[in-house]
Amino acid sequence: MTDSDATSGAGDPGESRRGRRGRRDIVVPMRLYKTITVFSTLIAVVSVVLGFVFLDAATLQVSALRAVLSNILAVVGVGVADGLLSTVLAIVGLTTIAFGAVVYTLGTRFRARGMGKSQEDSGEDSNNG
Repeated sequence: MTDSDATSGAGDPGESRRGRRGRRDIVVPMRLYKTITVFSTLIAVVSVVLGFVFLDAATLQVSALRAVLSNILAVVGVGVADGLLSTVLAIVGLTTIAFGAVVYTLGTRFRARGMGKSQEDSGEDSNNG
């Protein structure tokens, strides 16, 4: 047994799921794969759109969302400076966009039975000249 055999992880039970870069694919039934793909994409798209709406409200003084939030805070009796409101809206927007990216990234970890490995994991040579 050589050093390369010992470090290759041939006896590792997770070897079939791990790619060259340590990525783990989770094999699930096709119905679950479709559900995960649809909902993770939907959540990601909605999160990114909402994140940009919050960023828009943070940068524009005439945004509808900003006006609604200012009115709600005024009715409650809380006075908030414009700079603080802009900062909070920007943080919420960026956090929402990051959440969408994380959900989408985790959703791509799944694959159905019978699906081939991704191109980076396949041992085939490229014929791209």
